[in-house]
Amino acid sequence: MSRYTEVIVLARRAEALMEPLTRSDEGRDWHQCFTRVDDGMFGGSRTPSEECYAWVVQFIRHNWRGLLSHLESLAWPDPHSVQVLVRDEDDDCFGVWMIYDGRLVEVSLPRTEREPFPASVTGVLSRTDRHAGEPLEGVSSAVTPASGATRA
Repeated sequence: MSRYTEVIVLARRAEALMEPLTRSDEGRDWHQCFTRVDDGMFGGSRTPSEECYAWVVQFIRHNWRGLLSHLESLAWPDPHSVQVLVRDEDDDCFGVWMIYDGRLVEVSLPRTEREPFPASVTGVLSRTDRHAGEPLEGVSSAVTPASGATRA
């Protein structure tokens, strides 16, 4: 079953640490690879810049379990700069994970709540300031904040 999830990793001085995650590795629990997003992409240069602060990946299946724990286990050069943004296809917005006391934990965002959802690795992040019954634009199925029920 297809299930789309986007993950963005932001971190300073993590080029060498993230480089292995940009290549295929059969030993990993997940199969997609991160793509570097460096200054060269924005400046129109075809040459990548030496520094990179962002990496992105889109998972198309449930095969990314273990990614957050793997990222948590890495020896980040600047752990205070690490932010992991995750948006499951039914989320209203990206969730943010940061390293606190050596643990990668989700940061609570104002006016949001995360509810368990079996079809998602992280559950569904909903905006609580959405008016009851207001439809999710362009989404075929979601947990609505008002009811917690799944829409078809």
